[in-house]
Amino acid sequence: MKIHDFYTEYEVVRDKDLCINCRLCEKQCANEVHHFDAEHKKMIAEPEKCVNCQRCVCVCPTRALKIVKSGNTYRDNANWTTATMNEIYRQSASGGMLLSSMGCPTSEAPIYWDKILLNASQVTNPPIDPLREPMETRVFLGKKPDDIQRDEKGNLIVHHKPNLSLRVPILFSAMSYGSISYNAHSCLAKAAAELGILYNTGEGGLHKDFYRYGDNTIVQVASGRFGVHLDYLGIGAAIEIKMGQGAKPGIGGHLPRTKVLEDIAETRMIPLGSDAISPAPHHDIYSIEDLRQLVYSLKEATNYKKPIIVKVAAVHNIAAIASGVARSGADIISIDGYRGGTGAAPTRIRDSIGIPIELALASVDQRLREEGIREHVSIIVGGSIRNSADVVKAIALGADAVYIATAALLALGCRLCRTCHTGKCNWGIATQNKELTERLDVEQGVERLVNLVTAWEREIKEMMGCMGINAIEALRGNRLMLRGVGLNQKELDILGIYHAGE
Repeated sequence: MKIHDFYTEYEVVRDKDLCINCRLCEKQCANEVHHFDAEHKKMIAEPEKCVNCQRCVCVCPTRALKIVKSGNTYRDNANWTTATMNEIYRQSASGGMLLSSMGCPTSEAPIYWDKILLNASQVTNPPIDPLREPMETRVFLGKKPDDIQRDEKGNLIVHHKPNLSLRVPILFSAMSYGSISYNAHSCLAKAAAELGILYNTGEGGLHKDFYRYGDNTIVQVASGRFGVHLDYLGIGAAIEIKMGQGAKPGIGGHLPRTKVLEDIAETRMIPLGSDAISPAPHHDIYSIEDLRQLVYSLKEATNYKKPIIVKVAAVHNIAAIASGVARSGADIISIDGYRGGTGAAPTRIRDSIGIPIELALASVDQRLREEGIREHVSIIVGGSIRNSADVVKAIALGADAVYIATAALLALGCRLCRTCHTGKCNWGIATQNKELTERLDVEQGVERLVNLVTAWEREIKEMMGCMGINAIEALRGNRLMLRGVGLNQKELDILGIYHAGE
């Protein structure tokens, strides 16, 4: 007698009257959940294989399917929840670490964006109508001059360091070719070019087909140095040194050999079918001085024409880390928060290590201002930026711009089933299976990404108008425009905002 460790998480509900046995669900499911029973002439399902990606639900022509949460429960126990018990059953059966994809789904830490409200103008500082008055959302990322200098005729003396120009303060975050498909990477590159923003290659190098989007590309240098060579560094608008990421601070990356196909092996410059493992530390960086050496090596390699970004995870001493990074010669600091997404991370690390981006951002901005070096670096933040209000709140807390990744993937069709690490993405996004990849229509994906960012830009202008602000630069670090609700005094002090009603 076979004993199952735990009941299935989801159940497949099929309306027998609506199902026409077209078998489309069977053809579309990479997890092999659906099968046709020829003897009884009906469709059947194996719910234990279902990850709730919603692909079958969306393609069913008669809407005969829905996926529901399993109704089976254990005895109530506030300490030993069903999820906790099932994780123990899985590990006792496999002896392995639990792996998860995307960001932290739990409520172990508050989502501070939802506890922050925006202020609005009324009479003495009237609002602005963005339909009738110009609103400036363009931002420049990089070092800014300490003061204004003029020559003997009063003309400005311009000594600008390399800067990135963005039409709107949003960038597509790092997602490597390998962790996401060729088509997904193509969508991000083309949409960034059309929007006048940038996308990030992630740590997997840059496929030769995307070199033409170099002006809208941030090329990443991670601990594995995958795909890093002089042409790669030279093609991008900026270079990002990845020290850490929010979903897994303090550990490296791993792209399994099953995803390392010919194109990916060539792009990453590794053997075909080999595991691509990034070590936890850069083996040439063990101090700020070491980091400074890499920063200037990259500047030297690109003739000081490109800004250098240093990406770090949001951890408890992030303000001190950012202060050191600012003094390393970096032009931009990227901070990735606790809820940042990933293709794969150990579940315990994803859900237990790091701090929310809202607290990290506020503390970093304040520390750099106190030390008089805030204009020496720009700040990009990521880690669950979900909508335009989150963008506005981030900028008011001190960010210059934000990275979005999960939101961009959702625009491409992702249903957040959190099984990217299996390589069986039914939406053609987090997979290298050619048949699955072709499901993601590039032109449609580009259109949806452009629509998303354009919609957010319009909402950002409306919110700025509500506050009586006509330029995004006037919002940066303007915490008087924020109010907290349901926060204790310590949280308000770290965020540097007043409680609602004050």
